[in-house]
Formats: sequence, structure tokens, C-alpha cells
Amino acid sequence: MIKYVIRYNLDGQRRWDFAHLATGSLEEAQAALVALHGDAAASISDIHVSKAL
Repeated sequence: MIKYVIRYNLDGQRRWDFAHLATGSLEEAQAALVALHGDAAASISDIHVSKAL
């Protein structure tokens, strides 16, 4: 697992979180955000994933 930064908008606010993902795919990032935010994840948009330094 590699540590990634997920940048996204939640309810119009720009946010970011770290997650350990296997491939860094958009689907994995969305699943991590759903696990983190629960029902609020439906309002997440503009997801960008990159490796953390």
C-alpha cells in the first residue's frame, strides 16, 4: 500500500485527505472517501489523486 493525497470538493469547500491505496485509482479514492464521510460522500466532486511525498 502506498500513501496518496486525495484532493476533492465537499459541499463547495476544497478539502484533502491522506489514504493508503493499492493502485491510486479514482474508484479506490472514492471508496476511501465514502468510508471517511459516509452519507456526505454523495456531495463530493472534483476528485484528484496523487502520491504523497
